[in-house]
Amino acid sequence: MAARNEQLSEYNRRRDFSRTREPKGTVARAHPGKKRFLVQKHDATRLHYDFRLEWEGVLKSWAVTRGPSLNPEDKRLAVRTEDHPLAYGDFEGTIPEGEYGGGTVMLWDTGWWEPEDDPSEGLKKGKLSFRLHGSRMKGRWALVRMRPRDGEKRENWLLVKESDEVASEDGESLIKENITSVITGRRMEEIAGGKGEKRARVWHSNKSTAANLKAGAIAENDNAGKRPTRRSSGKLPAFKAPQLATLVTEAPAGDAWLNEAKFDGYRLMCAIGGGTVRCYTRNGLDWTAKFPAIASALAELDCKSALIDGEVVALSEEGSSFSALQKALRTGASTRLYAFDLIELDGKDLSSKPLVERKERLETLLGTLGTTSAIQYSEHVRGNGEHVLAAICKAGQEGIIAKEANARYRSGRTRSWLKVKCTKRQEFVIGGYTPSSKMGRAFASILLGTFEGDKLVYRGGVGTGFGEKAMEELAAVFAKRRRQTSPFDSVPRERNRNAVWLKPDLVAEVDFTEFTADGHIRHGSFEGLREDKEAKAVKLETPKPTAAEADTGRGKSSAKTRTASPAKDDADVLGVRISHPDRVLFEGQGITKIDLARYYGVVADRMLPFAADHPVSLVRCPQGGQRQCFFQKHASDGFPDAIREVPIEEASGETENYMYVHDAKGLVAAVQMGTLEFHIWGAKIDRLEKPDRLVFDLDPDPSVDFATVKAAAAALRDELADIGLRTVAMVTGGKGVHVIVPLRPHAGWDEAKGFAKAIAQSFAERDPEHFVATMSKAKRKGRIFIDWLRNDRGATAIAPYSTRARAGGPVATPVSWDELESLAAANTFQISDILERIEAGTDPWADIGEIRQSLTKKILSSVAG
Repeated sequence: MAARNEQLSEYNRRRDFSRTREPKGTVARAHPGKKRFLVQKHDATRLHYDFRLEWEGVLKSWAVTRGPSLNPEDKRLAVRTEDHPLAYGDFEGTIPEGEYGGGTVMLWDTGWWEPEDDPSEGLKKGKLSFRLHGSRMKGRWALVRMRPRDGEKRENWLLVKESDEVASEDGESLIKENITSVITGRRMEEIAGGKGEKRARVWHSNKSTAANLKAGAIAENDNAGKRPTRRSSGKLPAFKAPQLATLVTEAPAGDAWLNEAKFDGYRLMCAIGGGTVRCYTRNGLDWTAKFPAIASALAELDCKSALIDGEVVALSEEGSSFSALQKALRTGASTRLYAFDLIELDGKDLSSKPLVERKERLETLLGTLGTTSAIQYSEHVRGNGEHVLAAICKAGQEGIIAKEANARYRSGRTRSWLKVKCTKRQEFVIGGYTPSSKMGRAFASILLGTFEGDKLVYRGGVGTGFGEKAMEELAAVFAKRRRQTSPFDSVPRERNRNAVWLKPDLVAEVDFTEFTADGHIRHGSFEGLREDKEAKAVKLETPKPTAAEADTGRGKSSAKTRTASPAKDDADVLGVRISHPDRVLFEGQGITKIDLARYYGVVADRMLPFAADHPVSLVRCPQGGQRQCFFQKHASDGFPDAIREVPIEEASGETENYMYVHDAKGLVAAVQMGTLEFHIWGAKIDRLEKPDRLVFDLDPDPSVDFATVKAAAAALRDELADIGLRTVAMVTGGKGVHVIVPLRPHAGWDEAKGFAKAIAQSFAERDPEHFVATMSKAKRKGRIFIDWLRNDRGATAIAPYSTRARAGGPVATPVSWDELESLAAANTFQISDILERIEAGTDPWADIGEIRQSLTKKILSSVAG
């Protein structure tokens, strides 16, 4: 270990340990799995960004003076600094003046990094290439060591963004648009002043690392001006078995009930006290190490001790989901505790107090944390259970927990807590699997059951929901649990023929539509393993009538109930199941998910001639255009087969699977996955290196009116016509126009991009007051950006007839040149307009198939030089 600790010799050399209690830097034991990266914005002698990569038990560190840039042309100076202990990676606060590195520190970004080559060799040779998976820094990056000058002692590197889908010519946007902490949401001045926390967190080099990190040291500098407050100095509460809800058929009515969202995660009982935090599962397992950010945040509570009940979730693209939590536990992604009950506070047992009082105290206690992404109070609605359930189901969530407002807290299953689900989901025991005949697939389906006494009753098989990685992990787990005989009480004859039987101690979370007449799962989908539940405790959940009297622990409640409006059944379009069909995707227009699916079913005949069999990137907004959206080009686990995949070699030399759609069913399947926009490559998968179109995107500054944009499009059309190229026009559904050149796939990407760039630059040079050919927002003011970059390999543009994830649901619409002149804006067409045009036979691009042209040597030479 001594030899390994030489990595931190410079860190130790900078500190005088005869005058400080700060421990010497010690290399942490390397752990398997993904390695962390982080960026700390540091306002010291001068503002800079500390870029750190976890490797060999330490944080390899560089000070990036101007911060990272998304523009591959920007090469940011990154001065190599001493390796830091891993403990430094969670620090956000202030370092007092006079101490090494004195100033304010913000945790600006965090995530994990993926080296493309051996990092140890890269550090020796002076070239590190890697992918970042952070909240802000994403995609491919590189660190390149500069040749040292004579007498230069410091090690200078360059931090460079490599060209990919994340790169942007507006490189400064990364640091200009992200000025708050990725953890607490605070600005630098708020961190410096301690705003958003009970006290300022201050790092002192004369305190131990544990004292600084465990709870956030109390401000001790002369200007702190705040008295120390209580901090988990009481006795650590003992674990208490959680209260569990009874599954019922309907939501209860009346103000006697508090209705909360049902979270899809792991139950945690969190004990705070004695200077520590413990996070227990529902069975009392200590899982604190799995949720360090949650434990760290709970340590900041202004109390002597507390026992808090809650549910930990991970927030995925589609909201909180159990599968997202499983992934977060594997990758170290962020998790959040929704706290919904306070059982003990400062040594006093609150379990006999009414729920409504306990929640009031909980909300007050959590308010002492300030802004944190790790802990959130679970809000509730008093009464109106059926309406709350309907809203929750419409939003695509799992259901509600209805709790009697005046009931005490009681461990175990009670009727003072009721759960009402929007869909059917529960745990099952895995008792075996059926082998798969497909190459690379470890099994075809898992065989599931529930216990009735000592008997494991067969409940059917599930063969979907397994990503490649999940299947590999399950196969490894299964290999250790094989047995010769079936663990089920009985199984259908056809299952006995080739099944592989397993020890029945694994619990799977499964989403399904219903049970068949013989009690088997229908349309089941695997969500993940439940490590927090014992297999023997898994019984079939049968909803009970809601009207049964509630057990309050003090007698019987007289609260009456009535039936809630059930969520509408899933719908079907072109054989694709559409879940949550009534979810509104475009506010103001009332366009629902089923409306959008039907639209693409109808418009497919018009859209597919231009979009089919082109690699496609999807803008997915699972909760609607008003909520979080994200851009996706690779298929995720669980994507339907109608969304196809094709392996494509990227510029890095690596091969990744890209998505494409071939038919109307593929478009509808994408809608089922929450897609609101389709962006396509300029080439088909069978001629990937030969584009079949050019796109000039006229993107105006907000100050430029649409009449000017239309005139620019006409001018570009005429210039291309003079060269010998016919064009068509499309309004984008935003604020611009696409001038599109249909091509026979003859020239390659370099030729296509070079031609488009020459045309755009020619316009900008002739009329610099109105046009610009660079992405810089500063240079675009008052001008139209002729975006030629969409003609590069891997670049995409909005597909004809695609909706846009914007208010009102505008559609990217092909128009004739004459029609363009009459339009008032680029976003005037909506779904209803497109359907009317189809019904009326309006097809401005009807003769586009007759255009036979290519980028000939003559055309290319006309713009060369």
